[in-house]
Amino acid sequence: QVQLVESGGGLVQAGGSLRLSCAASGRTFSIMYMGWFRQGPGKEREFVAGIRWNGRTTYYADSVRGRFTIFRDNAKNTVYLQMNSLKPEDTAVYYCAATRGLVAQKTPVGYDYWGQGTQVTVSS
Repeated sequence: QVQLVESGGGLVQAGGSLRLSCAASGRTFSIMYMGWFRQGPGKEREFVAGIRWNGRTTYYADSVRGRFTIFRDNAKNTVYLQMNSLKPEDTAVYYCAATRGLVAQKTPVGYDYWGQGTQVTVSS
């Protein structure tokens, strides 16, 4: 099993920045990719960004490319999502996820483990 714990959400004004953290523990050697997803009110959960566990490959949703950056700290088994130039439409619960799959995943069904989520609210 893998446990994921997110932190770093909060309230920020449009144009501001936040950094989310996702600490992984347990059988982390089984992880191939990590991802961030978000779910806004009345919306389906959507992919935001992903990273290969070794940190060498990253990929993003078009809606956040150029504003968000995903990266990891190998020593801490932690993945981060740096969010800049935030917009009100970025408001959502953000979830960290991990997959044992060998291929980069952009859909929730492709992930095996999930964190509890952290709320991000961007005011206009």
